[in-house]
Amino acid sequence: MSRSIKKGPFVDQRLLKKLSNIRIDEKRVVVNTWSRDCVITPEMVGYTIGVHNGKTHIPVFIVEQMVGHRLGEFSPTRKFTRHGGKMQKEQEQKAAEAASTAAQAVQTQPAKK
Repeated sequence: MSRSIKKGPFVDQRLLKKLSNIRIDEKRVVVNTWSRDCVITPEMVGYTIGVHNGKTHIPVFIVEQMVGHRLGEFSPTRKFTRHGGKMQKEQEQKAAEAASTAAQAVQTQPAKK
């Protein structure tokens, strides 16, 4: 849900202060933040911000197309493992066998001159 127009977008002032203290030659330094609801502003473009996902800080390099979005959109909080089941295991085994046979075929091929 967006904020009212009279309030404007939420921008974490401490994050902006940290970014302003970084020198131009140190732009690749990762600035960690827990403020996932902070809106990305044009002043943040070119910096790398470590956005906390609940467990670790995920580095996010800010580009122009991200302006107006929130930092939390680029740091997923849930990890997708895979869908389970018997059919899924069979498909993965077939894919692994196909990959191994393809690798063996490449190794046994004589070198062309």
